Amino acid sequence: MRRRINRIPMSDQNNHQNSDQNNHQGSHQNSRQHNHPHRRCGREGKKATVVIPNYNGLSFMEPCFKALELQICRDFEVLVVDNGSTDGSVEWLKDQGVASIFLDSNTGFSGAVNRGIRAASTPYVILLNNDTEPDCHYVGEMIKAIERSPRIFSVSSKMIQMYHKELMDDAGDMYSLLGWAFQRGVGRSSAGYNKACRVFSACAGAAIYRRKIFDEIGYFDEMHFAYLEDTDVGYRARIAGYDNIYCPSAVVYHVGSGTSGSKYNSFKVKLAARNNVYLNYKNMPALQLAVNLLPIMAGIAVKYMFFRKIGFAKDYVEGLKEGIATAGTCRKVPYDPRHLRNYFAIEWELLTGTLIYLYEFTARQIAKL
Repeated sequence: MRRRINRIPMSDQNNHQNSDQNNHQGSHQNSRQHNHPHRRCGREGKKATVVIPNYNGLSFMEPCFKALELQICRDFEVLVVDNGSTDGSVEWLKDQGVASIFLDSNTGFSGAVNRGIRAASTPYVILLNNDTEPDCHYVGEMIKAIERSPRIFSVSSKMIQMYHKELMDDAGDMYSLLGWAFQRGVGRSSAGYNKACRVFSACAGAAIYRRKIFDEIGYFDEMHFAYLEDTDVGYRARIAGYDNIYCPSAVVYHVGSGTSGSKYNSFKVKLAARNNVYLNYKNMPALQLAVNLLPIMAGIAVKYMFFRKIGFAKDYVEGLKEGIATAGTCRKVPYDPRHLRNYFAIEWELLTGTLIYLYEFTARQIAKL
């Protein structure tokens, strides 16, 4: 018997779970439960909605919700979007009375969080992986950080490895001239990374977003399904002139690969390779692509050698081929000369991101000696 956790207060919970269930069967979203199209879930006055995407993550649910119950700041509500789980997650969520949207099939991370963001009515949306346990100050610190400026689109938290709490998992995501996105600080001492700063994008595994900006720049790209979708949306925010920042006082403990199951596997390698093509094609104007083509090609060559060494070269190449073949179907960010200054700033960030990667990679290698 699983212990029943105390329910986190929700408003209009029954309405959220049951509204229009009969009228929307068979819609393009394939969900069994819907919000009314003109009504968003949310209690008046709440500042944030914590959206938790879930796919067969039953084993992570109770510790994640327990950590949310212990939050000192109560200015939030919780919404789970279940991606067609078959492990008992649906039954558990219903038994606990958690406000949820149940999808009939796995729409990936992007599809799930988009449903949650659109269902929210709060000014801010916190995306939280199910395999996380946030510190009791987490929500309050995230809200405080994003409220510092209306130009902040997202805030990335200090993510620490769940089973190696002396090590960092993510201190904000960065991008490089090589076309590599990477977790700043990964594998380094969690005693560091205590200074707030700008980052290229927030890691969507535990980040807060200003909801209204999605209407301007677009939501998470569902062509990505999973992987690099957070870098992509952060990239679009930077093009539009918004900031993505890192908040060291918002701490989250993260298992990592809780849904995909491992750091490297065929599914992840292929999707990440494909999405990397999408990321560059969509967000870089033709001139910027031309300028960065050589370092991007060098990055591809290095990654190919790495994946050949660990047995995933075929998957990596297949992902690249699929990305090139289907990139034309992506929604490319239209070039706007008013954003020229932002493109120059992004190019500088790609250069500094490359230097940061080289520094941290070298430091990790030295630490192994």
